[in-house]
Amino acid sequence: MRYMTADEIRQTWLRFFESKGHKIEPSASLVPMGDKTLLWINAGVAPLKKYFDGSAMPVNPRLTNIQKCIRTNDIDNVGKTARHHTFFEMLGNFSIGDYFKPEAIEFGFELLTSEEYFGFPIEKLYMTYYPDDFVARDKWISLGVDPSHLIPLESNFWEIGEGPSGPDTEIYFDRGEEYDLRGSELIANDIENERFIEIWNIVFSQYNAKPGTPRKDYKELPNKNIDTGAGLERFACVIQGTKTNFETDLFMPIIEHTERLSGVKYEGQMAFKVIADHIKTLSMAIADGAILSNEGRGYVLRRLLRRATKYGKKLGLQEAFLHLLVDDVIQIMGHFYTNVKENEKMVKRVILAEENKFLETLASGEKHLLEALEGVNELKKEDAFKLYDTYGFPIELTLELSEELGKTVDIEGFKALMERQKELSRASRNAENSMKSQEAAFLSFKTPSVFIGYDTLTSRSTVIKTFDQGIVLDQTPFYATMGGQVADSGTINGYPVKDVVKLPNGQTLHVIDESFDEGEVVYCEVDSENRTRILKNHSAAHLFHKALKLTLGNHSNQQGSQVNAATMRFDFNNYEALTVDELLKIESLVNEAIQKDYPVDTVEMPLEEAKAMGAMALFGEKYHDLVRVVNMGNYSIELCGGTHVKRTSDIERFAITSYESIGSGIYRVEAVTGKFLENDMKNALKPFEAEIETLESKETRLVSELKQMDPKFSVNAPSRGRLIGSYNDIIAVRKYIETLKEHNKQLEKHILNLKQKQALSNIDQYITPDTPYQIVIEKNLDKDIQKQLVDAIYDKIKAEVVCLINETDEKLLFLCKTRSMDAKAIIQKAASISNGSGGGKMDFAQGGTADKSKLDEIVKSFKEWFN
Repeated sequence: MRYMTADEIRQTWLRFFESKGHKIEPSASLVPMGDKTLLWINAGVAPLKKYFDGSAMPVNPRLTNIQKCIRTNDIDNVGKTARHHTFFEMLGNFSIGDYFKPEAIEFGFELLTSEEYFGFPIEKLYMTYYPDDFVARDKWISLGVDPSHLIPLESNFWEIGEGPSGPDTEIYFDRGEEYDLRGSELIANDIENERFIEIWNIVFSQYNAKPGTPRKDYKELPNKNIDTGAGLERFACVIQGTKTNFETDLFMPIIEHTERLSGVKYEGQMAFKVIADHIKTLSMAIADGAILSNEGRGYVLRRLLRRATKYGKKLGLQEAFLHLLVDDVIQIMGHFYTNVKENEKMVKRVILAEENKFLETLASGEKHLLEALEGVNELKKEDAFKLYDTYGFPIELTLELSEELGKTVDIEGFKALMERQKELSRASRNAENSMKSQEAAFLSFKTPSVFIGYDTLTSRSTVIKTFDQGIVLDQTPFYATMGGQVADSGTINGYPVKDVVKLPNGQTLHVIDESFDEGEVVYCEVDSENRTRILKNHSAAHLFHKALKLTLGNHSNQQGSQVNAATMRFDFNNYEALTVDELLKIESLVNEAIQKDYPVDTVEMPLEEAKAMGAMALFGEKYHDLVRVVNMGNYSIELCGGTHVKRTSDIERFAITSYESIGSGIYRVEAVTGKFLENDMKNALKPFEAEIETLESKETRLVSELKQMDPKFSVNAPSRGRLIGSYNDIIAVRKYIETLKEHNKQLEKHILNLKQKQALSNIDQYITPDTPYQIVIEKNLDKDIQKQLVDAIYDKIKAEVVCLINETDEKLLFLCKTRSMDAKAIIQKAASISNGSGGGKMDFAQGGTADKSKLDEIVKSFKEWFN
């Protein structure tokens, strides 16, 4: 067994399986594409699920990959153990209905033991297997494995809910007695140890698991599959002869740089390991478009950064330092995963900004912690949780600082609150981490069906297969829902087609209520007007994607889309919300591309050739070797199987109709195309119409009231303006709403001023002569005028007491101002006899009641005070 670098291990793995007819699949993005059940890509098989659940079939049934992964369920163990990581690389080989158990074991044995590849000594290898799986056991023995190195375990059966499942065999490497004097019983009894390292797991996916069904009654899959996973970090540890994974070349450059920054020598301390692991995860995830935020995967990244910063403080690193380690991550990973190198500046900028923000958070958190601890001996669970959840203050720091002050923390209560939050988070995601059952009828149907809809919208076709759900034709002009483009509508023999979907082997299924016979010739007709609107929106989506990158940068990628006849919907990532100027710039760039009348050419070519010409691929999507390239005048070049216009000018016009955030760092834009955008914009503005109608009605009422009070009054009402078919219309209507609000506020203020003048211009009408005790009864007096009227009467006649009762439509309001009596007592007496409320001071008080029938009794109580 010779020494290999991590890069040599990667290349050896891929070289071996490529020589066995496997197609090399590039690593998918860490951010799952179109799979809401996953927070991160967490296994090599995750991006290939569609092949295993039967919803799609690969061109080559033999696949191999090196998939970057993130798992976050063991964050707190990172650094404590030799092999726990948040980011890791999974080496895999897969068979989709091709070779099975004997061949998979032969491949594994040859790759591990052959001197041409890894050259592991056979006596150092131990294998586990499912007790009933004699085929696997006997195969290992036939290859020369000592039977004493084969260990049956009930746990060697892989299943995650309903769907493909089966026994597996795990391969361990024995590092020798220097790590543990005990032998293979460590594996048999699942005892944590450093001697036997599990390096590879080969899963034989042969059954369809069904919850509630005994395992012995699982049905066999129509397609048996192989799914394997081997940890690169563990391979490197074994091959490079290091004590833990962290001393391999996958981590040591980061650790050595941290030594230089801190002035502390690395001797296995947990802090170095945490920092090395977490900065790798942060760099790789951010390069793949992940965002730091307070929820979902963004919260995970924020937690990792803060944890690494905290451990940096243990090494004496008080300033931001993590961004300086990005160069080391690029040195380790950039050769194989080029996007982390391409996004270097952006990754550093995001990490530095977050580091500085957290350092400020720490200072603020310490302040809040000291306030919460003031006068108590134990920090309440609610305060500890608030520090963690609201201020981002790590619980470890809360414990340390509290201990320094001789205080304790209700840590069990804190953990209970944390667990409650996790349960709520899990429930909100409603994740079902299981694969769909394979549909045997669809999988076994392999007769080809040809899509001819790029060139024609009608055809005479022959029914080649009928299913309960619909029919398959030998050729069809109907586009099936795929790649974000919705299915065509239309008819077959005059009957409406309800839906069009792709089957696992690539044929098109037409969902239709009418029944047909196999061999029957039918007439297909696609709704041409509907298709035209769809292809305009689809081509606009390509132009939008290009404009997005020109405006925001190459880190911004499509995260989902839907184009139908009405709109184009496009989801994308960015590190911050877009400004109005950015949205208008994107819209303008799309319209410029439309006006330039670029030709739209489509051509099929090898994937590598398409990439060489700069074709944009959807990040994380899997493509066949032969791909369809849509080239819009060399302005936008993308891999796409959808339908498109002939020239960009066919789109006519483009307008953004809405923009919103739909998650942590994920944004959604909807847009429309075509000649008459003003009508579409009216639909986009409908959500604003109710508020506008309310405000305009209020303005009409206020103006009418003002003219009654002052016939000479004139008003300059805000103008809404006309639609121009642009996102500017959205901006304009929002501005119009704000202007209307401010205009109405000014009208109300003007009305109040007039009422005040009218009420105070002749206060004699309210005064009873020859008495210092005044009771005023008025109806629907403006609340803002009540006190001014009381003050005016009080001052004019030097009154001893002025009491005012204002009767509105809903209630009675009463006020009292006095020189010599207790105003508060007067009001509280009135409130008590009318089941109301009131209060104030000795010289001024006020109250009210909903019982208007008590008016006379309140007046009587005021007079009793005066007497």
